[in-house]
Amino acid sequence: MMRSDPGTILYPAHGNLYLNITNRCTCSCKFCIKNFTDGVYGYNLILSREPEVDEVIDKLRRCDLSKYNEVVFTGLGEPLTRLDDVLIITRWLKAHGLHVRIDTIGHALLQYPNRDVAYELKKAGINAISISLNAHDKKTYDWLVQPGKYTNAYDSMQEFARDIVKQDMELTFTILTLPQVDIEKCRNKADEIGAAFRIRGYGGPDLQE
Repeated sequence: MMRSDPGTILYPAHGNLYLNITNRCTCSCKFCIKNFTDGVYGYNLILSREPEVDEVIDKLRRCDLSKYNEVVFTGLGEPLTRLDDVLIITRWLKAHGLHVRIDTIGHALLQYPNRDVAYELKKAGINAISISLNAHDKKTYDWLVQPGKYTNAYDSMQEFARDIVKQDMELTFTILTLPQVDIEKCRNKADEIGAAFRIRGYGGPDLQE
C-alpha cells in the first residue's frame, strides 16, 4: 500500500539542510512559532504523519548534499522524541561525510532516564547540539516553556548540557529577546557550563504574565 505524503521533511535555508521529522514536543512554549504560523521560510512544516526512517533517507539520497554546510534536526517539533530514528539517520549522514547538528529543548534525560543519550549521540556522529536555554531561572523557564509533567525540566536540561560538553560535542545555548529573560544571567550560565551563546530575535506577539 502506498504511503501518504507526510509533508515537508527537508528544507534548505542559510546554506544548511533542515530535517523536520516530528511535530511532537515535550513542552508547550508560549513563544513557539506553532502558536501563530505553520512553518518557516515559506515552508509548511505541519506533518500529516511522521515520516519513516527509510523515507527520510530516500529524500536525503536524492539531494546534492555537498552544497550544504550542515544537516540540522529541527523543524516544528522536538527531534529527540525520535531518538532511535535520529541515531539511524545520523549514522547514514556521517557515512556520507556530513556535519550534523540537533536543535533541541534538552529534555532527553527526562525522556530516556535509563539511557546515556549524550554518549549515544556522540557515538552516532553528532557534531553539534543547540539547546534552547530560554530563561535565567526555573520560575521563568516553567512559565515560558510549560514543560507539563516534567517539574524539574530546567535543571535536567542543564544536566544534559553538561553531558554534551563531557562528550566533547559543540554546544550552544540559545535564548529569545523576551522582556522576561535576563540575557546576562543566561550568558553567565552558558559560560559556566561551557556552551557558546546565541541570542535570537523574537518576532511573535507580546507574552503577558
